Amino acid sequence: MKVLVIGGDGYCGWATALHLANKGYQVGILDSLARRHWDAKLQVETLTPIAPIQRRLARWYQLTEKSIDLFLGDITNYDFLKKALHQFEPEAIVHFGEQRSAPYSMIDREHAVFTQVNNVVGTLNVLYAIKEDFPDCHLVKLGTMGEYGTPNIDIEEGYITIEHNGRQDTLPYPKQPGSYYHLSKVHDSHNIHFACKIWGLRATDLNQGVVYGVKTEETALDELLINRLDYDGVFGTALNRFCIQAAIAHPLTVYGKGGQTRGFLDIRDTVRCVELAIANPANPREFRVFNQFTEQFSIGDLALMVKKAGVAMGWDVEINHLDNPRVELEEHYFKAKNTKLIDLGLEPHYLSDSLLDSLLNFATLYKDRVDHKQILPKVKWNR
Repeated sequence: MKVLVIGGDGYCGWATALHLANKGYQVGILDSLARRHWDAKLQVETLTPIAPIQRRLARWYQLTEKSIDLFLGDITNYDFLKKALHQFEPEAIVHFGEQRSAPYSMIDREHAVFTQVNNVVGTLNVLYAIKEDFPDCHLVKLGTMGEYGTPNIDIEEGYITIEHNGRQDTLPYPKQPGSYYHLSKVHDSHNIHFACKIWGLRATDLNQGVVYGVKTEETALDELLINRLDYDGVFGTALNRFCIQAAIAHPLTVYGKGGQTRGFLDIRDTVRCVELAIANPANPREFRVFNQFTEQFSIGDLALMVKKAGVAMGWDVEINHLDNPRVELEEHYFKAKNTKLIDLGLEPHYLSDSLLDSLLNFATLYKDRVDHKQILPKVKWNR
């Protein structure tokens, strides 16, 4: 099968493209390299050294003799997108190609508008291109668990059956996003759902939790294939930040009370989930939703896990609580369903088994690359 990975130079996209190529799929990467541009604008770098995409792909081919096609351009440019699709003729499209940082979207009006336009227009272009020329193509779209927010009821997988005034219906699960980025993903979900209903498209929305880890079977083959490890206050996750802070003897920076709870999964499970979605496609007119995570942790839980692992390595690890730069509930109910991918065959990796190998060893190896000015948060939601 021919699979086009939009955003294949990014964190999830790069690991997914290599994984699918390794499994025998004919893979193309479409990317604007915008993620690298945003780093340059913010004057931040991933902890791990990332080679240019052309060198990455050349090294992959040297090691495996499996080629990956490359299309450089922006999916908000419809003419470019159409041309690339006709050159590659995908049977499935994996869509990671969006601005994915909540803090980035909350920097100011300019960044909020860019995030919404880039994400929503890009996805709309993909939908129209599929509808016009590749109607049987299966769209696998990266959503986010952040679309749901933190409701005081269990989070179902995309849909909820409710009774109201004696009548019953199954409806899309209510969305309570917490940033302009997460709002853009909600708009995407509504647009994809609508396109499936009116045009008969087939799509899978992977509402993904927070991803951690650097290594997959493929990215571990060579340093030129290494994946990103972002730790800064804009693109870095709390878990990444804690691991880097522990490695450089900086107190772990927990925002607020630390009771904020989210779903998490290893990058090795991300690539496997995408593979399972492609191998078991949605039906025409079907917009299905999989909650893509394997475990749930609070931010305080993560800090304690990193502290325990760091102490075992001989580090002196402290935990500090900072004023929360975000507007969010810091203590809340959170119970989300995640059975559909398990039913398809996902065998999860767990953080307790992979914290050292997936994160702390990389934090130790590359700690000389840490920019201490990027440790603390710089973006506030309510300013």
